[in-house]
Amino acid sequence: MRYAENILGTIGNTPLVKLNKLTSDLPCLVLAKYETFNPGNSVKDRMALQMIEDAEAAGLLKPGGTIVEATSGNTGMGLALAATIKGYRLICVISDKQSVEKIDILKAMGSEVHVCPTNVEPSDPRSYYATAKRLAKETPNAWYVNQYDNPSNTKAHYLSTGPEIWEQTDGKITHFVVGVGTGGTISGVGKFLKEKNPDIKVWGVDTYGSVFKKYHETGVFDENEIYPYITEGIGEDILPENVDFDIIDGFVKVTDKDAAIYTRRLAREEAMFLGNSAGAAIKGLLQLKEHFTKDDVVVVLFHDHGSRYVGKMFNDDWMREKGFLD
Repeated sequence: MRYAENILGTIGNTPLVKLNKLTSDLPCLVLAKYETFNPGNSVKDRMALQMIEDAEAAGLLKPGGTIVEATSGNTGMGLALAATIKGYRLICVISDKQSVEKIDILKAMGSEVHVCPTNVEPSDPRSYYATAKRLAKETPNAWYVNQYDNPSNTKAHYLSTGPEIWEQTDGKITHFVVGVGTGGTISGVGKFLKEKNPDIKVWGVDTYGSVFKKYHETGVFDENEIYPYITEGIGEDILPENVDFDIIDGFVKVTDKDAAIYTRRLAREEAMFLGNSAGAAIKGLLQLKEHFTKDDVVVVLFHDHGSRYVGKMFNDDWMREKGFLD
């Protein structure tokens, strides 16, 4: 008989799926690393489990303890899976720009959820970064995950996602494209792939209102680049330690409107019901068309599931309200 001992045993080994209609104008083969097959429906399950296991091994997370994290939703879901199986309490701090579905899902999984304003500085005590740190200090026997600077985030993708992509493409991958938020996925996968073949190009997808692209190109952290944006899961107003800019060959920016529209197009043209960052990722890949040749194998990673965005990108009224739909 084949079965997992618990739900955590089903994390990883997600499939590669060929894109057809949206990439028909490209000369290359485009494959999606389809991370919604993880039990929490996102790529974040990988690093959530890795961070918890490493914290246990280091004695930072003790039996019966409380896990505290600032999350845009998906890391919280991955942490919730592990917390339930391992017997920990979980406190998630989330910003008010995230979908209602994400908040409801975290609550459904038994997490305590605190919602904070988006449009404040990271150093503001009301920000979700500052609130998570405060709650971790105030809560007895608590461990603050800090996915942005926790090296176990990158480690998870170096140990699992990168090797899977290499093996699934028989080492023929030439480009890796992925949205960048905490930086763990692009840095871990990129490090592994470049160790196998230094010629592989690693591209990050960024959003307008985020600092990544300009910082990568100029080394300047420009606060004038920062403003509120709608796209979820990618971009930052800080520089997480997990973003290894030396591994990244370049960034491409995608507008909120294009990210939303291409999220819907993935569902209707490729039957891929995915989250907002997937729309940004595929649009970013299409904007990189000039970099691809007929012999290239391009892998784009799709982070999470469309069920998190039913009230947003998949809602016509919401799309019209934002000016994304005529």
